[in-house]
Amino acid sequence: MMALPEANQPDPASRYELVVGLEVHCQLATTTKIFCGCLTSFGDEPNRHTCPVCLGLPGALPVLNAHAVLLATRAALAFQCQVHNISVFARKNYFYPDLPKGYQISQFDRPLASAGTIDVSDDATNPRPIGITRVHMEEDAGKSVHDRFAGWTAIDLNRAGTPLIEIVSEPDIRSARDAGRYLRQLKQVLEYTEVSDANMEEGSLRVDVNISVRRLGDSALGTKTEIKNLNTFSGVERSIEMEFARQCAALDAGVPIVQQTMLWDGARNAIRPARSKEGSHDYRYFPDPDLPPLVLTDAFIATQRDALPELPPARRRRFTDHFGVTIPDAEQLTAAPDIADFFEQVVRASDDAKRAAHWVLGVVLATRKTHGESLVHPPVSAERIGALIRLESAGRVSNTAARQLFAMLIDDDMEPVQLAEREGLLQVTDDTALIAWIDAVFAEMPAEAQRFLAGEAKLQGVLVGAVMRKSKSAADPRRLSQLLAARIG
Repeated sequence: MMALPEANQPDPASRYELVVGLEVHCQLATTTKIFCGCLTSFGDEPNRHTCPVCLGLPGALPVLNAHAVLLATRAALAFQCQVHNISVFARKNYFYPDLPKGYQISQFDRPLASAGTIDVSDDATNPRPIGITRVHMEEDAGKSVHDRFAGWTAIDLNRAGTPLIEIVSEPDIRSARDAGRYLRQLKQVLEYTEVSDANMEEGSLRVDVNISVRRLGDSALGTKTEIKNLNTFSGVERSIEMEFARQCAALDAGVPIVQQTMLWDGARNAIRPARSKEGSHDYRYFPDPDLPPLVLTDAFIATQRDALPELPPARRRRFTDHFGVTIPDAEQLTAAPDIADFFEQVVRASDDAKRAAHWVLGVVLATRKTHGESLVHPPVSAERIGALIRLESAGRVSNTAARQLFAMLIDDDMEPVQLAEREGLLQVTDDTALIAWIDAVFAEMPAEAQRFLAGEAKLQGVLVGAVMRKSKSAADPRRLSQLLAARIG
């Protein structure tokens, strides 16, 4: 295992520059595999979804999944890539137990698309674009299972032939933080375009990290290492930090960096070498003789471009420009398409974008996290939240009462105003009732009341709070403050 150097060592960033490129493998949202009709469903019995094609049996011929091509094209366009009219499938030859054919069908020198970009800036005035070298299609391998049988490795080929795109970045990333931002932006685009569910826990999104370092001011790239199959953003960021520190320490000690594949152990927070790193020549790529070149017409590409939805960067700009949402709030509101869609529904229902943002980013997302539900089918509809916001903004319920009502609405089908009436939470603005509550509190808190009447104005908040408790949050706090202030006015 390899760990970070001692904390008292000089900061390596003062002497070295980090250079990172990311290879992201994304499972396409198809119901069947890329070259056969077997299902891609997750979590089923091992080896249930296999056939002669994905098992690599002699004589079985692949047939390309048209929907996979559509999704891959849509993704490439969303990343501002040039989609090529002609791309070629190749055989990537290597031997591993979970690769039954002895080769993987991928794309090599003629990929589906190239020359894209993702902006990782958190400030519109300081864009930091990360280049995308290529987007290509390929099939997944199977899965080696090491914990099913003691002393044995089992092979599950359900994933073999699952359609993937690989998104390869330029070596433009200079910090672990920007790597994380790049991946989060990439994941958002995949979700908004419905290209993939991007579920990292189920393996729909996996990341390989290529890392090298060089002396500050040098232009030549250093020797790179690759950390394979990371499936959390935090793991990507932490492993980059650790490998950067390790390589810097090695160079300081005069030890050359060896090109090799590394593995990340999240449980131990450490990395370890796995094997020497292969080059493209080791895979002996050649065009797959069973698959003709993939030919896409200009009309097909244009149709997929026209079908793209509003993507996260444009939606963030619209939220800030049109709704007056702050940039940090817009980042959170566009983090996933269901959140952004729900926010806009609440805005329409309430006609109050500021309060809608506050509610969605507060109790709504907290409830979503607790209930584990998508906002496509929320526990409280946008229309009822909008009605609740209108009650709050009109002063008919207090902020505290509105939150009480929200919690009740999860299990109650009544409209907010009816529920507020039933629960006695409609705000009381009648002076006679408010004065009666004030007098009752003064009688219960004579010392505080006397000090307040003598001019100790800071006690007004204490007294307002006491009246709110006595009224069970029904009293109008603004009118309460006015009536209390009048007593010492």
